[in-house]
Amino acid sequence: MNLVEKILARASGKPSVEPGEIVIAEVDMLLMHDLSGYLTSGVYDKQVGLPIPHPERTLMVFDHHYSPPTEQQADVLHHNREWARRTGINLLDCGNGNLHHAAVRGGFVKPGMIVVGSDSHTPVHGALGALAVALGNDSHAGTVLPYGKAWFRVPETVRIELTGAPRPGTTPRDIALWLTAEIGEGTMNYKALEFTGPYVKQLAFWDRWLFPLLCVDLGAKSSYVEPDEVTEAFVRTLPGGLPYDLPRGDGGEAATVLRYDVSDVVPQVACPPTVGNAKAVSDVAGRQVRYAELGGHGGGRIEDIRTAAEVLHGHTVHPDTRFNIVPSSREVFAQAVREGLVLALHEAGANWFPPSTGSNQAINMGAMAAGEAMISTHARNFPGRNGSTRAEMYLASARTVAASAVAGEIAERSTR
Repeated sequence: MNLVEKILARASGKPSVEPGEIVIAEVDMLLMHDLSGYLTSGVYDKQVGLPIPHPERTLMVFDHHYSPPTEQQADVLHHNREWARRTGINLLDCGNGNLHHAAVRGGFVKPGMIVVGSDSHTPVHGALGALAVALGNDSHAGTVLPYGKAWFRVPETVRIELTGAPRPGTTPRDIALWLTAEIGEGTMNYKALEFTGPYVKQLAFWDRWLFPLLCVDLGAKSSYVEPDEVTEAFVRTLPGGLPYDLPRGDGGEAATVLRYDVSDVVPQVACPPTVGNAKAVSDVAGRQVRYAELGGHGGGRIEDIRTAAEVLHGHTVHPDTRFNIVPSSREVFAQAVREGLVLALHEAGANWFPPSTGSNQAINMGAMAAGEAMISTHARNFPGRNGSTRAEMYLASARTVAASAVAGEIAERSTR
C-alpha cells in the first residue's frame, strides 16, 4: 500500500484498503479558522448538541478577523472564544498566524495523521506526510466533533515526478505555478497526488509545502510528499517532536505516473482569473500594481521575507505601490526581528501586518477598487477575491513580488 492507503487502513482498523473502497476512519485533527469555526459551532449547538469526546483533536485559529473592524466581526470572535472555552478545544487567538502555518508551528499536525478542515487548502498538510482533506462544516459538526470520525472513499494515487535543476532565479513557487498549468486545473478529480522525484527530494520543508498547496486547484482530494529525513529533521523542531517512527508507504503502485523536467521553467505569474493561467513574468511585465503582498498560505514564510530583503537591498518601494508583509506565524515574525529583516524592510518602505492570513478575501485589508491590481504570494486570484470584481490579482514568487514592489509594476528584477 502507498502512504495514503496505509494511513486510511490504520485509522479504519483494517489490514489493508484499496482505491474506491469506502472506510470510516478516526480523525486525528480538525482545523478551523474563525469563519469556519463560527459556522461549525452554530450547526453543532443547534442540531447536534452531543459532548465532544476529544476536544484536544480540534484547533481553531483566528486568522481572517485578526483585527475586527466592525461590531459584527467582533461578535464572531466573541462567540468563538466562548464556544472554545465551553467545549475545551484548542484556540489560537488573533496574531498567531495563518491557520495552516500556525497549526504546523504549534505541533498540532504530525506525519501519518488524518487531518480535516473546511478550508479548501487543508491538503497542504500533506507536506508533512499527513492525509489532509477538506470537508464541509456540517461534516465537522455531525461526525468529526461528536464521534471523532469521518468517512472517506480511498482515492487513486497519481505520482508526479519532478526532475532537473531549475534556472537561476526560478524558485519552487515558480515551478508550482507552472505545474498547475501543465497538469491542468480540475483534471485530478478525487485523486491523491504524490509529489516526488529528485527535484522535490532536495527541497527544504517549506519549499515542499508549495506543492500540496496546489491540490484544490488541480481538483484532487489530497496530496503529499513521502516523509523522509528532511521531514524528520523539521518535525523534531516542533512542539512534541516526532512521537513515533515516520510513516512510509510500501511502494504501492500509483494509478498514473506523470513526469516533468523543470530545467527550462522561467519565473511565472498566475494571471487572473485562475491559478492555472500561468505565464512567464516577461509576458506580463509592465502591468502597474497598486499593492504587492507577501502573505497567505503560500507566502509570509521566513524564506520569503529573506528574499524580499535581498531584492530590496539598496532600493525602496515604488511611491505608487504599497508593499505589505504578513508573516505566516509569530515564530516567523520573531525570526525576522532577530535577523534584522523587519527594520531593513521597514526602512525600504514596506508595511508590516500581524501574523495572519493577510488580505485573503479582503476581510481586514487588501480590498481593491476597480482597475487596481495586486501581485502576491497568495493561493487564489479569482475576480472579487480582494474587493472589486474588476480588480486583478496576480500570483507569483516572493522574488517577483518584491521586484514588482520596487518597480511599481510586474517585473522580474528590481531595476528602479
